[in-house]
Amino acid sequence: MSHRIVTLNQFIVEQQKDFPCSEGRLTRLLSDIGAAAKVITREVRKAGLVDILGALGSVNVQGEEVQKLDDYANSTLQGFIKAGGECAVIASEEDDDVVVLENTYHHIQPKYVVAMDPLDGSSNIDVNASIGTIFSIYRRVSAQGNAGKEDVLQKGSEQVAAGYVIYGSSTMLVLTTGNGVNGFTLDPSIGEFCLSHPSICMKPEGMIYSVNEQNYHSFSQGTQRFIDYCKETDTATGRPYSARYIGSLVADFHRNLLKGGIFMYPSTQKAPIGKLRLVYECNPMAFIAEQAGGRATNGTLRILDIKPTELHQRVPFAVGSENLMDQLQTHLTAWG
Repeated sequence: MSHRIVTLNQFIVEQQKDFPCSEGRLTRLLSDIGAAAKVITREVRKAGLVDILGALGSVNVQGEEVQKLDDYANSTLQGFIKAGGECAVIASEEDDDVVVLENTYHHIQPKYVVAMDPLDGSSNIDVNASIGTIFSIYRRVSAQGNAGKEDVLQKGSEQVAAGYVIYGSSTMLVLTTGNGVNGFTLDPSIGEFCLSHPSICMKPEGMIYSVNEQNYHSFSQGTQRFIDYCKETDTATGRPYSARYIGSLVADFHRNLLKGGIFMYPSTQKAPIGKLRLVYECNPMAFIAEQAGGRATNGTLRILDIKPTELHQRVPFAVGSENLMDQLQTHLTAWG
């Protein structure tokens, strides 16, 4: 007996009943992002064969050298989102400021805001490791005709949808609209994202920890003690836990989402306020994690409760399974 194939577009149309006030406009915006991801996938697949791999020779607002594929992903996503006419403002990790969009359809006022990291893990491009796209969608809060930065600087708890695309051995789009988490794998034979991982739940008892241990001696004492705890042998809890770190947030988070674990990028002496960006990386991943049964904090506060004050604001970040998040909090409370 054959199973019904559910495409991304079919799925989000069927889920539209959960958003009666969206009038199908959120559905169209998500479809536009999915279409852009297909185009980016095509370029990622041939990145080593054409003159698209490597650096542009410019530096983005984060002080990082812009990769050609980063620039391509950024312009592709913005192009699809602009053409769709459902978005009032785009905020990209690659851009200094927000991009306010003109109303293409004069009879319809765009009501959504998109924040995105067009190509996460770009340092892995040259070594053919997994990279990804992260996106987050909010309803605009500004008055008609006055869209701007304030529409982006909302708490993560206000997100109406969030997701990421991982470009690995296959391309997979993971999405939440606030009603659980679902994964869609791109079938290149039909050019469609198909539902492959319905109702993803993060295991409450994770056994993987992901952190750049090169920075161990620069971490707080509480973080050091937690890492030591993960390495200790204790058959009752299944320790020592497995250490897995790719250096791409999307790749590390995706593995832990499916397998159970914790990802951390804590504050260090060199980066006392953290390194990952609240708006473009932490908020969408925290929303996905919570919808899958996990948690995310900056060490003291729930990530989704933090009100951003800057577009490119950085925060310490920990996200993962309940047992590991509980243990991290216990160690941070005891030792700071």
